[in-house]
Amino acid sequence: MTKDAIVLGAGIVGVSTAIHLQRRGRQVILIDRKAPGKETSFGNAGLIQREGVVPYGFPQQIGILLRYALNNRIDAHYHLRALPSQLAFLARYWWHSNAKRHEMIARAYAPLIENSILEHKDLIEASHAEALIRKDGWMKVFRTAARRDAELAEASKWQKEFEVSYEALSASDIARMEPNITESFVGGIRWTDPWSVLDPHALIAAYRSYFESLGGRFVTGDAASLGQSGSGWKVMTSEGSIAADDAVMALGPWADIATQRLGYAFPLGVKRGYHMHYSTQGNAILNNWTLDAERGYFLAPMNQGIRLTTGAEFASRDAPKTPVQLDRAEAVARTIFPIGERLDPEPWMGARPCTPDMMPIIGKAPRHNGLWFAFGHAHHGLTLGPVTGRALAELMTGETPFIDISAYSPQRFGV
Repeated sequence: MTKDAIVLGAGIVGVSTAIHLQRRGRQVILIDRKAPGKETSFGNAGLIQREGVVPYGFPQQIGILLRYALNNRIDAHYHLRALPSQLAFLARYWWHSNAKRHEMIARAYAPLIENSILEHKDLIEASHAEALIRKDGWMKVFRTAARRDAELAEASKWQKEFEVSYEALSASDIARMEPNITESFVGGIRWTDPWSVLDPHALIAAYRSYFESLGGRFVTGDAASLGQSGSGWKVMTSEGSIAADDAVMALGPWADIATQRLGYAFPLGVKRGYHMHYSTQGNAILNNWTLDAERGYFLAPMNQGIRLTTGAEFASRDAPKTPVQLDRAEAVARTIFPIGERLDPEPWMGARPCTPDMMPIIGKAPRHNGLWFAFGHAHHGLTLGPVTGRALAELMTGETPFIDISAYSPQRFGV
């Protein structure tokens, strides 16, 4: 079977790229070993984060680093035995998180975030997925006045520089908006621009159906079989060998394995994360996507129940699950909201692919014709899938991308 393009990886980035290529007249095969949206894109807080203009940096203050070293927090956890293999990545991540460099990175990162809602809106409407979307933002609540005041000051700065919108919340505002939250938070921020997704996996399934309605196809296959074939590429699938002129690697946390086979050495790390769904006790209702800022966990009212998500776990990508953060978060969450029993048979775990400069890798492979990269979106994979897919498809088809993507070039790592 011969097609114009192969897209390897059927998470939000791969599905979005496949749609935009198919829209531009390319015949596309989308390939993954699992059904679309079943890996990293399956588990997240379900936010399209228009406010997320500043990527998550590595703490710089010694006092904060020492607190994390105790390894007893919800927002971060590490496997001691994995640290030696991750020290080089973490050192580069820490270096890029210096205040001045972090500020420069945020400005380069902003065009992706600024277009995230508009590009999702396009695909949501085309795939008739409006029922999965809420457009009322999310809120962050604070236990201390010091943290509240610092984050409100930062929000004011972002509003001026990046045109994001927010509302300051008083303790009484929170009590009014969330009458079933029992903790007396001192205040909060409600980011008003972001959209939330009631079921991220269902959204990707809707995008997949739209892709197929355009004439594209999904088949199961293994990216490990990708190889050059004449002037193009071929991969083995459940339907035999498929060849194409172009191949896109949108493989998320597995991108380093696939690219290493072709001689590339990207400094790609992973941050693992967990989620669990819960019932509610009695008639309790959670109205808003809510982050308990000082503790570092999210409560989100999903279709499947109240989803509790954790922060980052620094561990080997394929190490067994260690959901200690989830257990810690659940214990705290039960003190602020009447969650009930666990609804999933076991905690879900996924791995977010991260670069040390906190920006994704989007563009042409430096040493191979017809090979393209789209991975490394860290915490914002769901947010940035459609904007990445459009920009890369435009580049692949000879158009000028609608945003400048030079800052995300694979060549910045000298591979």
